[in-house]
Amino acid sequence: MIIEEQFDIYNEDGKWIGTAPRSEVHAKGYWHKSFHCWLIRDTEEGRKLLFQKRVSSKDTFPSCYDITAAGHLSAGETVQDAARELEEELGLAVPYSQLTPLLEIKEELYGEVNGIPFKDLEISSVFGYLHTQPLYQYHLQQSEVQGLYEALLSDLMELFENKVSEVQAIGILSQNEGNPEALFMETIRAEQFVTRQPSYYLTIFEKLKEMKR
Repeated sequence: MIIEEQFDIYNEDGKWIGTAPRSEVHAKGYWHKSFHCWLIRDTEEGRKLLFQKRVSSKDTFPSCYDITAAGHLSAGETVQDAARELEEELGLAVPYSQLTPLLEIKEELYGEVNGIPFKDLEISSVFGYLHTQPLYQYHLQQSEVQGLYEALLSDLMELFENKVSEVQAIGILSQNEGNPEALFMETIRAEQFVTRQPSYYLTIFEKLKEMKR
């Protein structure tokens, strides 16, 4: 028997009101906490942003492009504990102290998967991390991450400012990790990302642009 993950849940004022299983949290729309970390890499072309593609079996926003590494806080966890997501999803062990805090944000995300509606109400702590590792050297969690991609941060900013309709990214699928010859080009559109307010992406991208080396 699989035991369902439990989340701490909160009211609109951020006061803890108890715990609930993941499915109930998303079905009833309880506020809960999450960890977001965006990775960037400086290259000769300019600063690049890494982002993942979610697997098709996800219960929210399957097969969408998303934050480099992210996850919900399980009941009793702190944001410091949740930094484990970097190692779980990307195979990257990074001390919490090396992450750059960007902001805390409240989001209301709605959707439907296989005819079942969900309400994902998140209080998210957002971080950035500057890393030099090439795309193909990450160890991806195949149960969560279909692929990892990178594109120029400036191009992605123009995409979410509606200045361009698409951008080019380099990607690698999780089953091909470690093989630089498996890198491929992909055309990316804004609507292929997890549906958030455009201001979320633009605010984060601006902060990532300003991050110091």
